[in-house]
Amino acid sequence: MKVPLLDLKAQYRTIKEEVRARIDEICESQMFILGPQVEQMEAQMARYCRTPHAVGVSSGSDALIMALMAAGIGPGDRVITTPFTFFATAGAIARVGARPVFVDIDPLTYNLDPTRLGDYLDALGPSERPTVKAVVPVHLYGQCADMNPILGIARQHDLRVVEDAAQAIGAEYEGRRAGSLGDFGCFSFFPSKNLGAFGDGGLVTTRSEEMDRQLRLLRMHGMAPKYHHHVIGGNFRLDALQAGIVAVKLAFLDDWTGARRSNAATYRKLFEQAGLSKLIQLPVEVQSRHIYNQFVIRVPEGRDALRDHLVENGIGCEIYYPIPLHRQACFAYLNYKEGDFPASERASRETLALPIYPELSADQLTYVVETIQEFYKS
Repeated sequence: MKVPLLDLKAQYRTIKEEVRARIDEICESQMFILGPQVEQMEAQMARYCRTPHAVGVSSGSDALIMALMAAGIGPGDRVITTPFTFFATAGAIARVGARPVFVDIDPLTYNLDPTRLGDYLDALGPSERPTVKAVVPVHLYGQCADMNPILGIARQHDLRVVEDAAQAIGAEYEGRRAGSLGDFGCFSFFPSKNLGAFGDGGLVTTRSEEMDRQLRLLRMHGMAPKYHHHVIGGNFRLDALQAGIVAVKLAFLDDWTGARRSNAATYRKLFEQAGLSKLIQLPVEVQSRHIYNQFVIRVPEGRDALRDHLVENGIGCEIYYPIPLHRQACFAYLNYKEGDFPASERASRETLALPIYPELSADQLTYVVETIQEFYKS
């Protein structure tokens, strides 16, 4: 049996008619850059994320860059984030000229540890403290970071909060949606995300009308009106085709999230029945709505051998992420070393993502767990 890590063809078969109709509509209009399709999607996404404002942009990476630019982050500033995330999080900080500062993760949720965040800030000297301007918590794998203490610490130290919600569209923290908690929320519409376009795309949410205006200005080279440039922005525009596809898919998103959560519950039952719960740590659900962008298990012994066994038996899997950001060659100038962030380093050695997409069958889920059980028996 084949079980891919993700099967976008299966998803497309269920929405093909709606998507093709929307593409035809856009092609007939010949309006491909911004325009009514983008405006419609922005309004729908603002309602879905429960924020007043949403700005469609060219990618999730650019969403982070734009949010930091709008917050006035630049050279000489420091921005705190986690070393256990996709590269774009820290890359965006460096791209605007700021210095990434890493704080370790909670070993259960893999998200930024608020206690360590507070400890880091409290330990800063009077000359260093003013240089820290923002914190970027990541809602990793589809579960929100512990935002109340993070927001409290940010208020105490006058920090901007930029949520990296690229993997967390529709995730909730105490009933509030990802992207509505901080000063900005940044989303990705990369095709493999729970809500994916047919190429690159992203979104920035904000509660501030002033920041909404600033984001829209930055999106178009700082231009308003045409050929009058007030700030140096960039070409961060979202094209109409991607916006139209995202808008079509948004109508199905809650059903897809429900299926992912159901698959996660089935995995838990199957792992328990197979007697694997003492050998493998399953994802924890700490916050009110985990959307399972990934279903990540922790394998304390033999993670790489298990990965190879799954691949040999036709099961897709992935390591998110094998090298923490503080050990990446391009960040050597930050002068971190092995052992600085033990929880992140351990997660990089022990975590493995299994298939969790909505269209998985009961037989496929059973096959995944049975294959893992065979690995441990052998």
